[in-house]
Amino acid sequence: MLRSPLRLLILAMTAALAALALSVPAQAAAPSCGITWGSLAKAGPTSSPVPGAAVGAVRAGRHECYDRLVLDVRGVRSLGTWRAEYVSSVTQDPSGRTIALRGGAYLHISVGAAQGYRSSSELVPVTGFTTFRQVASAGSFEGVTSIGLGVRARLPFRVLTVTGIPGSSNGVRVVVDVAHAW
Repeated sequence: MLRSPLRLLILAMTAALAALALSVPAQAAAPSCGITWGSLAKAGPTSSPVPGAAVGAVRAGRHECYDRLVLDVRGVRSLGTWRAEYVSSVTQDPSGRTIALRGGAYLHISVGAAQGYRSSSELVPVTGFTTFRQVASAGSFEGVTSIGLGVRARLPFRVLTVTGIPGSSNGVRVVVDVAHAW
Protein backbone atom coordinates (compact mmCIF):
# COMPACT_ATOMS: atom_id res chain seq x y z
CA MET A 1 0.00 0.00 0.00
CA LEU A 2 1.44 3.38 -1.02
CA ARG A 3 1.24 6.32 1.33
CA SER A 4 0.20 9.67 0.02
CA PRO A 5 2.53 12.63 0.63
CA LEU A 6 -0.24 14.48 2.54
CA ARG A 7 -0.68 11.55 4.89
CA LEU A 8 3.08 11.37 5.54
CA LEU A 9 3.20 15.11 6.22
CA ILE A 10 0.36 14.87 8.78
CA LEU A 11 2.05 11.92 10.47
CA ALA A 12 5.38 13.81 10.68
CA MET A 13 3.71 16.93 12.10
CA THR A 14 1.84 14.89 14.72
CA ALA A 15 5.09 13.22 15.79
CA ALA A 16 6.86 16.58 16.02
CA LEU A 17 4.08 18.11 18.15
CA ALA A 18 4.10 15.11 20.48
CA ALA A 19 7.88 15.38 20.92
CA LEU A 20 7.57 19.11 21.64
CA ALA A 21 4.84 18.56 24.22
CA LEU A 22 6.96 15.98 26.02
CA SER A 23 10.05 18.21 26.08
CA VAL A 24 8.36 21.27 27.69
CA PRO A 25 8.43 20.98 31.51
CA ALA A 26 5.06 20.96 33.19
CA GLN A 27 4.44 23.93 35.47
CA ALA A 28 2.25 23.58 38.53
CA ALA A 29 -0.54 26.09 38.57
CA ALA A 30 -0.21 28.58 41.42
CA PRO A 31 -3.10 28.34 43.86
CA SER A 32 -5.73 31.02 43.56
CA CYS A 33 -5.92 32.01 47.19
CA GLY A 34 -7.94 35.22 47.03
CA ILE A 35 -6.53 36.37 50.39
CA THR A 36 -7.78 39.81 51.45
CA TRP A 37 -6.73 39.84 55.11
CA GLY A 38 -4.29 42.77 55.30
CA SER A 39 -1.41 43.32 57.70
CA LEU A 40 -2.80 45.78 60.24
CA ALA A 41 -3.13 44.91 63.95
CA LYS A 42 -6.04 42.66 64.92
CA ALA A 43 -7.59 42.28 68.39
CA GLY A 44 -10.40 40.48 70.14
CA PRO A 45 -13.40 42.37 71.54
CA THR A 46 -12.23 42.31 75.18
CA SER A 47 -9.02 43.28 76.93
CA SER A 48 -9.13 41.55 80.34
CA PRO A 49 -7.35 38.24 80.99
CA VAL A 50 -9.63 35.30 81.75
CA PRO A 51 -9.10 33.77 85.24
CA GLY A 52 -8.34 30.06 85.04
CA ALA A 53 -7.42 30.13 81.35
CA ALA A 54 -4.02 28.80 80.29
CA VAL A 55 -2.27 28.38 76.96
CA GLY A 56 -1.56 24.66 77.08
CA ALA A 57 0.01 23.94 73.71
CA VAL A 58 1.37 25.76 70.68
CA ARG A 59 1.70 24.11 67.28
CA ALA A 60 2.11 25.03 63.63
CA GLY A 61 1.00 23.69 60.27
CA ARG A 62 1.44 24.36 56.57
CA HIS A 63 -1.35 24.96 54.09
CA GLU A 64 -1.41 25.68 50.38
CA CYS A 65 -1.80 29.47 50.79
CA TYR A 66 -0.66 30.19 54.36
CA ASP A 67 1.23 28.94 57.40
CA ARG A 68 -0.82 28.44 60.57
CA LEU A 69 0.01 28.87 64.26
CA VAL A 70 -2.44 27.40 66.81
CA LEU A 71 -2.56 28.20 70.53
CA ASP A 72 -4.71 25.83 72.60
CA VAL A 73 -6.27 27.68 75.53
CA ARG A 74 -7.60 25.43 78.32
CA GLY A 75 -10.14 26.25 81.01
CA VAL A 76 -12.51 28.49 79.01
CA ARG A 77 -15.51 28.12 76.73
CA SER A 78 -14.86 31.39 74.89
CA LEU A 79 -12.01 33.86 74.62
CA GLY A 80 -12.14 37.42 73.35
CA THR A 81 -8.85 38.63 74.78
CA TRP A 82 -6.16 38.35 72.13
CA ARG A 83 -4.08 40.67 69.94
CA ALA A 84 -1.70 40.18 67.00
CA GLU A 85 0.33 42.90 65.34
CA TYR A 86 3.51 43.50 63.41
CA VAL A 87 6.18 45.17 65.56
CA SER A 88 9.74 46.36 64.98
CA SER A 89 10.92 43.95 67.71
CA VAL A 90 9.34 41.51 70.15
CA THR A 91 10.16 42.05 73.81
CA GLN A 92 10.16 39.64 76.74
CA ASP A 93 7.36 40.03 79.34
CA PRO A 94 7.88 41.51 81.94
CA SER A 95 11.62 42.36 81.52
CA GLY A 96 11.32 44.26 78.23
CA ARG A 97 14.44 42.60 76.78
CA THR A 98 14.38 42.23 73.00
CA ILE A 99 13.96 38.66 71.73
CA ALA A 100 16.11 37.82 68.71
CA LEU A 101 13.87 36.29 66.04
CA ARG A 102 14.68 35.02 62.56
CA GLY A 103 12.75 36.60 59.70
CA GLY A 104 12.20 39.86 57.90
CA ALA A 105 9.15 40.83 60.01
CA TYR A 106 7.84 40.04 63.50
CA LEU A 107 4.35 39.36 64.78
CA HIS A 108 3.69 39.87 68.49
CA ILE A 109 0.79 37.66 69.60
CA SER A 110 -0.76 38.00 73.06
CA VAL A 111 -3.57 36.00 74.63
CA GLY A 112 -5.45 36.76 77.87
CA ALA A 113 -4.50 33.46 79.50
CA ALA A 114 -1.66 32.27 81.72
CA GLN A 115 1.27 30.39 80.23
CA GLY A 116 0.86 26.63 80.60
CA TYR A 117 3.79 25.48 78.46
CA ARG A 118 7.56 25.54 78.85
CA SER A 119 9.25 28.74 77.59
CA SER A 120 11.54 28.32 74.63
CA SER A 121 13.11 30.32 71.82
CA GLU A 122 12.04 27.45 69.53
CA LEU A 123 8.50 26.65 70.69
CA VAL A 124 7.52 24.92 67.47
CA PRO A 125 9.77 23.56 64.71
CA VAL A 126 9.04 25.53 61.51
CA THR A 127 12.00 24.55 59.32
CA GLY A 128 10.82 24.29 55.72
CA PHE A 129 7.74 26.46 56.20
CA THR A 130 7.02 28.96 53.42
CA THR A 131 6.38 31.96 55.68
CA PHE A 132 7.25 31.11 59.30
CA ARG A 133 10.89 31.43 60.40
CA GLN A 134 10.68 31.08 64.21
CA VAL A 135 8.13 30.74 67.01
CA ALA A 136 9.41 31.88 70.43
CA SER A 137 7.94 32.35 73.87
CA ALA A 138 7.86 36.02 74.87
CA GLY A 139 6.80 35.36 78.47
CA SER A 140 3.71 35.72 80.56
CA PHE A 141 2.76 38.53 82.91
CA GLU A 142 -0.43 39.28 84.86
CA GLY A 143 -2.43 36.59 83.05
CA VAL A 144 -1.32 37.52 79.52
CA THR A 145 0.88 35.16 77.50
CA SER A 146 2.95 36.50 74.61
CA ILE A 147 4.55 34.79 71.63
CA GLY A 148 6.95 36.16 69.03
CA LEU A 149 6.51 34.91 65.49
CA GLY A 150 9.30 35.59 63.01
CA VAL A 151 8.03 35.56 59.43
CA ARG A 152 9.65 35.92 56.01
CA ALA A 153 8.18 39.39 55.35
CA ARG A 154 5.29 41.60 56.45
CA LEU A 155 2.49 39.57 54.88
CA PRO A 156 -1.30 39.51 55.31
CA PHE A 157 -2.57 37.62 58.35
CA ARG A 158 -5.80 36.78 60.13
CA VAL A 159 -6.73 35.64 63.62
CA LEU A 160 -9.59 33.25 64.38
CA THR A 161 -10.91 31.75 67.59
CA VAL A 162 -12.35 28.27 67.43
CA THR A 163 -14.54 26.80 70.17
CA GLY A 164 -15.88 23.30 70.61
CA ILE A 165 -12.58 21.47 70.55
CA PRO A 166 -13.21 17.73 70.05
CA GLY A 167 -12.66 15.72 73.23
CA SER A 168 -12.77 18.76 75.50
CA SER A 169 -15.64 20.52 77.23
CA ASN A 170 -13.41 23.52 77.99
CA GLY A 171 -11.07 24.98 75.47
CA VAL A 172 -10.56 27.50 72.69
CA ARG A 173 -8.04 27.63 69.90
CA VAL A 174 -6.54 30.93 68.84
CA VAL A 175 -5.48 30.49 65.21
CA VAL A 176 -3.07 32.83 63.41
CA ASP A 177 -2.76 32.35 59.63
CA VAL A 178 -0.02 34.21 57.74
CA ALA A 179 -0.29 34.24 53.93
CA HIS A 180 2.53 33.05 51.71
CA ALA A 181 2.15 36.08 49.42
CA TRP A 182 0.23 39.30 48.91
